Amino acid sequence: MAPSIAESPSPGGTSTAQKPTVYVLDTFPPKAIEHARTLFHLIQPSDPEFQHWRQNARALLIRGSYVTAADIASCPNLVAIGKHGVGIDKIDQAACQARNIRILNTPGANARDVAELVVTLALAVARGIRSITTRQMVKPVPKETCNGLTLYGKTIGIIGMGNIGRTVAEIFHGGFNARIVAYDAYMPATGVWEHLPHVRAQSVEEVIAQADVLSLHVPLTEETRGMLSYAEIKSMKPDAILINAARGGIVDEAGLERALSEGHLWGAGLDCHEQEPPSREKYGALWENLNVISTPHIGAATSRAQLASATAAVDNLHAYLSTL
Repeated sequence: MAPSIAESPSPGGTSTAQKPTVYVLDTFPPKAIEHARTLFHLIQPSDPEFQHWRQNARALLIRGSYVTAADIASCPNLVAIGKHGVGIDKIDQAACQARNIRILNTPGANARDVAELVVTLALAVARGIRSITTRQMVKPVPKETCNGLTLYGKTIGIIGMGNIGRTVAEIFHGGFNARIVAYDAYMPATGVWEHLPHVRAQSVEEVIAQADVLSLHVPLTEETRGMLSYAEIKSMKPDAILINAARGGIVDEAGLERALSEGHLWGAGLDCHEQEPPSREKYGALWENLNVISTPHIGAATSRAQLASATAAVDNLHAYLSTL
């Protein structure tokens, strides 16, 4: 039998409402779980019933788990997946579409947190922080040997004009008097970012050519995979900074390593990698360049962002299930 609802008893012991049953595949913040329990009958990995989630689940809450085509095929009752966070590349979207299974992610919930990391990486790369601190751990570093870039008044290139890209642009414009050049293949040509002075580029290449700092904010798709290859990176300004806090795979990592080894670019800040978390075995050669800063996809790793994204995932799933 495939249970999809559970009765919620009233204080007098009688049933007053029916709650949808939701299987939680990952760890969510405790406050989000408390909130979810007011809306759903939750089944978590520690519960005995969880082992039958594929056979029984009508709705899922996930954070970082993969949901493959095989998983979808083994879930005959599944109608919706609530996704903590924006990225849905770990979910087989084609399999969901074929079954009309709704994927509900949380765009915007972590935009400020990711944007602040983008600015952090850009500043740290610009001022050579990793190089300085690494050398200083061996012996004192005379300040005369340190050099950096000033970001005030520079051109910030944004590829992807969604919530995170917009927030990055707002911070750089307001805090650094930066010139903003942005491109998005899918945003309307008018009525976007009207509050924010910017140049709307007509191509990725136009942004790449002008940017002093290039920041990527697009999802990983077949269209965007390898968007920045060696050729595109070489077409950037020689002292430009590349920031990827979107998804691993958008930047051709071998091409980036080659361009940096040839002395092109000032440096790069990478919060996303093809292998996550990144390891020294895979990225040791890239990390030899001390103007490369790598972090293990921590853009949304703040207590505020985690709770906001988790709560939004719960609320989105509840709102959708309420329509069925």
